[in-house]
Amino acid sequence: MDLRKLKTLIDLVADSGIAELEITEGDGKVRIVKFSQSVQPVAMAESAPAAAAPAAAAAPAEPAAPVGHSVKAPMVGTFYRSPNPGASPFVEVGQSVKEGDALCIIEAMKLLNEIEADKSGVIKEILVENGEPVEYGQPLFVIG
Repeated sequence: MDLRKLKTLIDLVADSGIAELEITEGDGKVRIVKFSQSVQPVAMAESAPAAAAPAAAAAPAEPAAPVGHSVKAPMVGTFYRSPNPGASPFVEVGQSVKEGDALCIIEAMKLLNEIEADKSGVIKEILVENGEPVEYGQPLFVIG
C-alpha cells in the first residue's frame, strides 16, 4: 500500500466517528486506531518484506504530568478496570490501596495481565478509560 493511500485512510479515520479501521491488501495489512480524545489516529503497517513501504504515524500531544506517583503500563495492550465485563472495577478514585493490590488488567496477545500497585496510597486519578489501548510506559493511575 502506498503512502498516499495510507494518508487517505488516516484522514478518513480522523474525520469520521469510527475508532478503528483495518484493511488487508495482498500480503499487506494496515490497522488504524484512534486511541485518544484528541483526534489523532495511529497507523500500523505490516507487509511482506518485498512490499515494505514507510508507514505514517501521528502521535498525540503529551498531556500535563500528573501530580503524585504514576503507575505506568508495563506493556502494550488493552486496559480493563474490572476482572470481567459485569464486575465492579478493581479501584475507584479516592480509594486507599496497598502495595501489591490489583489495580487493573491489561490484555496483551490474548493474555490477561493483572497490574498491581507498586506503592501504597490513595487513588488520585485514573488516566485511562476502560477498553482503551495503552502503550508501554503510559501512565495509568496516580497514587497520592
